[in-house]
Amino acid sequence: MIPLFLFDYVSWQDWREWLDSHGVRLVVIVALLIVCAVVFRRVVSGMLSRAIGRAARVRKEDSAAIRRRADTLSATLNWAFGVVLAFVGLGLLLSELGLNVSALVAGVGVVGIALGLGAQTLVKDVLNGMFILIEDQYAVGDTVTVAGATGEVIEINPRRTVIRDDSGNVHTIPNSVITVSINRTAGLNRFKVSFDVGFRDSETAATVAAQVASELASEHSAWLQNAPRLASQTAVGDGEVRLTVAGDARPADRWKVEADLRRRLKRAFEAARVDMRFDSGDPPKPV
Repeated sequence: MIPLFLFDYVSWQDWREWLDSHGVRLVVIVALLIVCAVVFRRVVSGMLSRAIGRAARVRKEDSAAIRRRADTLSATLNWAFGVVLAFVGLGLLLSELGLNVSALVAGVGVVGIALGLGAQTLVKDVLNGMFILIEDQYAVGDTVTVAGATGEVIEINPRRTVIRDDSGNVHTIPNSVITVSINRTAGLNRFKVSFDVGFRDSETAATVAAQVASELASEHSAWLQNAPRLASQTAVGDGEVRLTVAGDARPADRWKVEADLRRRLKRAFEAARVDMRFDSGDPPKPV
């Protein structure tokens, strides 16, 4: 067994002989570790940027959001790879120094098991957070509903998601408790407003709703991806008809478009002397 030079090598000649036999290998080990870290960092960053870029083009996101998501994933993966590389490098270096690495590994394994049992929730947080980021379920700036909280995502990393609701409250949610996420600003960003009117007023209501939708589209075309339209007209029983106006807005403008549409409909029906009430969200009864 090679003696540990820090204690057994006392003269310069002993040190010189040790450096002659081990110095080159130590330099090679350190150089390989550095090369692996640099290559991994460049490869991962490039792959993530391309993959997220393709997803973002489908969702029509801006480049800043793409960069934030790529940086988060890249930093997480680089950190994990760095930890693994550090353990491997430390083992190789200690082996060259003459330590019994197998005994050290066994001791680290016992400690690792103990830490793993005590940090199961943290591991679940990180794993679930990685899947959220890789699958692009939501991003900073999106309006989401997760773990019973609804609001704008102001921070997301592999351990937690931070949301600010419409009252200004900040919700810090561990990723391990997020089993279902609803992204309210992804994809088509569809908005819809449903309202009930009497059967005898349904034709007038349909005409008024179509006119309001047309006016909204002409005045706020910059907010819209697809102009609002009268999407459905369904009997709901008790002599009433439910009409739905729907359209697609830009992610940042969805909520103000829907609010403006409700205001315009209310004013238009009051001017036309047609009684109406907005739908509470219950599904219509079968005709």
